[in-house]
Formats: sequence, structure tokens, C-alpha cells
Amino acid sequence: MRALVLADFGRFVVRDLARPVPGEGEVVLRIHATGICGSDLHGYTGENGRRVPGQVMGHESVGWIDALGDGVDEARYPLGAPATFNPVVVPEDEVELYRGNEQQAPGRVVVGVAADVVSAFAEYVALPARNIVLIGESAPLEHGALVEPLAVAAHAVRRAGLTAGMTLLVLGGGPVGQSVIVAAQQAGVSRILVSEVSAARRALCAQLGAVTIDPAGGPVHGQVRSILDGPVDCAIDAVGVSPTLRDALESTSLGGIVCLVGMGSPRLELDAYSVSTAERTVVGSFTYSADDFRHAAGWVRDQVVDFAPLISKVIDLDQADEEFARQTSGSATAGKVLVRVSTRGEAER
Repeated sequence: MRALVLADFGRFVVRDLARPVPGEGEVVLRIHATGICGSDLHGYTGENGRRVPGQVMGHESVGWIDALGDGVDEARYPLGAPATFNPVVVPEDEVELYRGNEQQAPGRVVVGVAADVVSAFAEYVALPARNIVLIGESAPLEHGALVEPLAVAAHAVRRAGLTAGMTLLVLGGGPVGQSVIVAAQQAGVSRILVSEVSAARRALCAQLGAVTIDPAGGPVHGQVRSILDGPVDCAIDAVGVSPTLRDALESTSLGGIVCLVGMGSPRLELDAYSVSTAERTVVGSFTYSADDFRHAAGWVRDQVVDFAPLISKVIDLDQADEEFARQTSGSATAGKVLVRVSTRGEAER
């Protein structure tokens, strides 16, 4: 099978690798498309220390069920069915103990991050059947690659405790911030503001129904108060650098909530007084539970919004190195870029 291999930091090559054979309880997906995640970009450059040369990355994927291992019920996992996969793999002996909080299981492996797992910038990937999630036949297939970032957002909204009628500021209008808009809308949030430097991304967020703020137009907290006649109940930082965390704290009400989901920097400066004296709560959010992932898949399956604008373009596997180089040089797109790995009509490799 063809796979995109990180030959060295800053360079991908396409190589032929052995096609996986499903073990007991496993399903092999034939991958159609995989989204480029911000963490993949950081892995490509080597700056986050969470990827290594020789690795096959990719975890925002969609494809078709291709093969079943022993013990897998074909009635539940029909061959040829469109499906995505939950990249958070929990060992069998931790499944019950961490049910509902799979992202906290100490033995978890995140497909696309773990160096020894051939992941989804490849034509085939093998996973435990419990990690396979069907997306149905009615939704456009490529929208299934949006389930993973939507699950990140679903978990962040749940961690932040957002409920109907609350107001929200999202820091960062990239793919995760866009997904947060969708997740917050599903939670009934009444007003959603997004602070984003890119005009193209602001336009996309406005198309999704958010009120947008250009941080170059003045202090973000001042713009928030001007729009809402006061602060927001909650802020979700989808960037994760010191300036956006500061904006999040300054824009929330006394007793407000700040949820940190962006991982732009491993260390941040924090105004401790703005947390303690205002009794704000700062919470972290990382990946998602299995329930969060299933909820996100349901949004795609039911097409709760028009997801098409969230995909800016689709490229072929041979174009991936050029696209990664372009994005890491600062030329971001408004929405998600998908790498097309295979199509249903291609010959088996």
C-alpha cells in the first residue's frame, strides 16, 4: 500500500508499505481521505517533539470497512460501509475502568501520534472494532474526515460546561475553532464570538453563524464588551499561546470559565490574579471520550449544519509534502485541507 512517510523533519516521501492484516477483534479501513491537523504540521517541522522521522501520521480520516478480523460481527461492521475511526485506542484491560473517560486511560495510544503505529496517511489502517464508527450513506463521504476535530470541540464544550443561553468567545477561528462553533450551537449557546487574525477564517466563522472580531482592531476584551454590552460567560482558547489566554481571561465575567484546548505552546504566561481575584475557572481539554466522538459522528451523519465550507480543498497524496511545506511557511487556508489517499474505484494494492 502507498503511505506518506516522514522521511525527516520538513520532508515527506510516498513509499510502499505492507498492507495490514486484521488481528482478532480488529477492523481494517481502506482510507479515502485524511485531514491535515495542526499537530501534524508541528510534527512535520519537529517543533512539538511528538513525532519522529520514519513515522506515518494522520488521524482525521474517513474510508470504507475493508476487512474484519476473527470475532468481529459483520452485521455491526458491514464490509464496504463508510466509516471513520476514533484515534484514542484504550487497552482491553482498561476499557471498562475508563468507560466515558477514555482520553484519561494511562495505557491509551493515540493513532497518528504513536510512532510505532502506521496511521491514516496510508491506504489502509487496522484498529480495534470498538474504535470504528459508521457515518452512514447519506452524508458526503469526505465530511467524515471532520468527525475527529468536531469530537475535540464536543469535548471542549462539555469540559467548559456550556449550556443553553450562555455566551462564548472562541480564540482562534481555524478548523478547531470552527468546530467549536458547531459544537456550541448544538449545546444551545446563545451568542458566539470568534477572535481571529485571518480575514478568510473570520469570513468562514461568520458563515457558520458567529460574530467575528479582528484582534488587530483593538483589545479583544474591549471589542467583546462593545458587542455584548459586557463580558462573555465562557472563553475557549483554540490557539493556546500566552496572548490568546490573556484575551480569554480578560473577556470572561467574574466567575467565568476559560477552557484551554489549543496547544500552540507548551508553556504559557498566566495572570494568576485574574484567575483568583475574579474566581475564574481554567480547565484543560485534550482529545475526547468515545461518547464525544460518537456525538460528533452523529452531527456529520445528520448534517446538522452545512459542513462543506469547512473543507477548503482536497489534494492527492503526492501533493502532501508541498502542502505541508506551504502551510508551515505561514500560508494557511480558511478551512481544512484533506489528503485524498484512495478512491473506491482504484485497483487494490
